[in-house]
This record gives sequence, structure tokens and C-alpha cells, in this order.
Amino acid sequence: MNKSGRKILLSVAYLPPAEYFALLLNNHIVIEKHETYPKQTYRNRCHIYSEKGKMGLSIPVNKPSGNHSKITEIEILNSDRWYLRHWRAIEAAYSASPYFLYYQDMLKPFFTGEHHNLFAFDLELTKLICKIIGIEPELSFTGHFEKNPQNLTDLRYRMSPKEPPVATFFPQYIQVFSDRHAFIPNLSIIDLLFNKGPETKAYLKEVEIY
Repeated sequence: MNKSGRKILLSVAYLPPAEYFALLLNNHIVIEKHETYPKQTYRNRCHIYSEKGKMGLSIPVNKPSGNHSKITEIEILNSDRWYLRHWRAIEAAYSASPYFLYYQDMLKPFFTGEHHNLFAFDLELTKLICKIIGIEPELSFTGHFEKNPQNLTDLRYRMSPKEPPVATFFPQYIQVFSDRHAFIPNLSIIDLLFNKGPETKAYLKEVEIY
């Protein structure tokens, strides 16, 4: 189970993994607002369960100030029409799941190319999913950047597609293609949501965080 009441520093993330929402349950979350944008992270990518197994989806972005661009400055490259590819991939992966039809109309407006700022997009989408799940996280934002912040647990870079999960245990559940590829833990929250529906919050309570 989660250790509750901690103060945890996270980045924004695109359709974050299950462990991200497990942390949102019982902790005070501080969102990093002043970092320089790092590449190849959950800030603009997620993983879903496709017919071929684990599949990555990445939002193309523009860095107005090059490698010195702040996270709040990052622009979404909608000219790439990434949102059409992502939604088609999500639809192909989850149309047969128990709850896809129930939730699709809430999520589809985020795949229209009408959002332009990555930070705002990630945050708005995460808040919507929290509302769907029934989570009311305690959120605040950093006032400045600290490389080694004190008095909180810094997971800005530890929670990464390149690193093992922060959580140590994920209960198994039935996934659309688990008969072909077995259970894949800690995918994007939508994998859990489309497969478990109203049981998503109860599942997140069972995820074990160190």
C-alpha cells in the first residue's frame, strides 16, 4: 500500500503510468514548473498495450529556446497531426476493452489538435483523469527550480521510461491482449481505466510504493 502524507515532486506527464496516479492518491504533489525540458521522458510520451505488445506514443514538440527551453514554454507540433495517430492507436488497442466506449467521449477532445502548450495539455488531461477516477489530489507548483530540493521526495527524473518503476508491486488484471503477451504492468493510466473502469481507484490503492 502507499505510504500516505508525503510531499512528492513530480513533472507533468502525458497519460502517465499507473504509479503516477497511485502517488496522487494520498500525497501532497508538487508539480515542477521551472525545469529545463528534458527529452525522452513521460512529459510527452506514454505506453499502451497494443496487439503487438507494449507500444510507445510520443507527442512531437518544439523547443522555442532550444535546449534551454523551460517546460512551460514547450509547444505541441500539431502540424504533425500526431493526435490522429495517437487516437487511432488507442482505439485499436482498447476498442474491445470493457470500458472504452464509456470513457472515449471524455478523452477524445484532447486529440483534436486544439491544444498548443505541452505543460497545460498534460496538466488538464491529468486533472480530467483524476476526476474520472474519483481522485482529488493535493497539488501545488514549484516557485523556482531546485536541483536538489529539500524536505520532499524528488521523482521528477526517477519516474522515467528509461528507469524501473517507482512502485514495487502491481496487482495483475485482465488486459485486452494479455492472452498473447501476458500481463504488462504500469502502462498508461488509460490501460487501467479502460480495463477496470470504476475499480481503477481501488486498484491504485493496492499498488505498492516504496
